[in-house]
This record gives sequence, C-alpha cells and structure tokens, in this order.
Amino acid sequence: FYLIFRLVSVYTVYTEKEQSEGRVDCIVETPDYVYIFEFKLDGSADEALKQIEEKGYARPYASDRRPIYKIGASFSSQTGTIDDWKVQG
Repeated sequence: FYLIFRLVSVYTVYTEKEQSEGRVDCIVETPDYVYIFEFKLDGSADEALKQIEEKGYARPYASDRRPIYKIGASFSSQTGTIDDWKVQG
C-alpha cells in the first residue's frame, strides 16, 4: 500500500507511525487533505474506524486547517482483496 502511494504521488506518506496510544497503519498528507487509514485482516471497516477513534489517531491534526478523512478497510485472507471499507469525513 505504501509503495503504491509513493510511486503514484509526491505526497507525504507515513506507515506504522507511532503515536502515544498505538501505531497508525497509514497516514497520507496532501497540501489540502489528511487521510488516516486503518487496515484489518478478516475484520470489518467499522472495527478499523473504531480503532482510529479510540486510539486518537486524528488528535495530532486537531489544529490543522486541512479536512481529515478516516478510512477503515478490511482485507480478506481468502480472496486477498479489500472486503469492506468505509470513510468518515
């Protein structure tokens, strides 16, 4: 996932970024937006979004002027594809 973002963009991309309450799977910063990704294997997008909220992954951007999008995605171990995803803006 990281490589895809790095190859197709010039945006700032962080993976496994450590914060006080855990590690964010992926954060993509553009000049206009911040995208916070949490991935689950055989879980649900809701579980991923819940983790973003509970761990406060968006807190470092609270005073940032850019809109923040939280994206929860679940990968299926059977199909190897994204099985479920949701976005909160």
